[in-house]
Amino acid sequence: MKILAIESSCDETAAAVIENGRKVLSNIIASQIPTHQIYGGVVPEIASREHLEAVVAVVDQAIKVSGCTFSDIDAIAVTKGPGLVGSLLVGVSYGKALAMALDKPLIGVHHLEGHIMANFLEHPDLTFPFLALVVSGSHSGLIWVEDFGKYRPLGQSRDDAAGEAFDKIARALGLPYPGGPAIQKAALGGDSHKYDFPRAWLESDSYDFSFSGLKSSVLNFLNQCRMKNESISVPDIAASVQEAIVDVLAEKAIRGAVAEKTGTIVLAGGVAANGKLRERLESNEHGIRIISPSLVFCTDNAAMIGAAAFGKYERREFEDFSLNASASLAIFA
Repeated sequence: MKILAIESSCDETAAAVIENGRKVLSNIIASQIPTHQIYGGVVPEIASREHLEAVVAVVDQAIKVSGCTFSDIDAIAVTKGPGLVGSLLVGVSYGKALAMALDKPLIGVHHLEGHIMANFLEHPDLTFPFLALVVSGSHSGLIWVEDFGKYRPLGQSRDDAAGEAFDKIARALGLPYPGGPAIQKAALGGDSHKYDFPRAWLESDSYDFSFSGLKSSVLNFLNQCRMKNESISVPDIAASVQEAIVDVLAEKAIRGAVAEKTGTIVLAGGVAANGKLRERLESNEHGIRIISPSLVFCTDNAAMIGAAAFGKYERREFEDFSLNASASLAIFA
């Protein structure tokens, strides 16, 4: 069973053909990062226009690389939210048109669900239930995953997500977009204990995340240094920021796994590519197995949408052609 999946929630136009929810026949990504780098972040209007220009060619290439034809496809899957509404609309509209023209079922996928299910592409032995640590540019959260489509939130972002904090702090340090990889690279030459930036642990029993305080603390520190004409060490600040973010993410994820009595934590989202986070989680003292996707499946891609769509196909959870994009779509039904 083959699914053609389309992802366009932010600044990557992506298409993939996935067989039986596990085998990647093609995975094509047209990144807009060079376009947005000069602005220090994604410009929504530009992103939408870039998707419009790329989507047809990207889908055609995904079909060609897969060795399939459109007649071999059993269903069309699209990211329906959350994300930038203009970007989402490009993928949703094109996916609906394809499904209608080919007379194929249409499957709408939640972007974060795609990130979680990406792990099945490389870990076929992964079984439910498990705890997912979802860390992206727009969301940080702990989700108990009982089965396909069965999710229970343990904790969510209260303000800035981890990826958002990385991006904003990186921009203030003069580092390029995206901020997460830039800070990780800069941190390699820095002292992670040079600066004791704050960690927001919140209430003692809370699994929620808050990184706005960390962001504000770093920005205030940089402003004070500039006002006093004091020099700063970008590597030391980058390493200390990364340490603060990783401390909170790892501590709460391990604590959540112990409380839920699970032996598996699954990483998902762009920040899941952070080497320090993976290292910290894998060194846990509880013998908890850490499952993480390859870097290409951490950042936005369509293969993950195809993996998530497989479970929906089996349950016959199809959309009609009134499907619309949703900028803020809850994963919990």
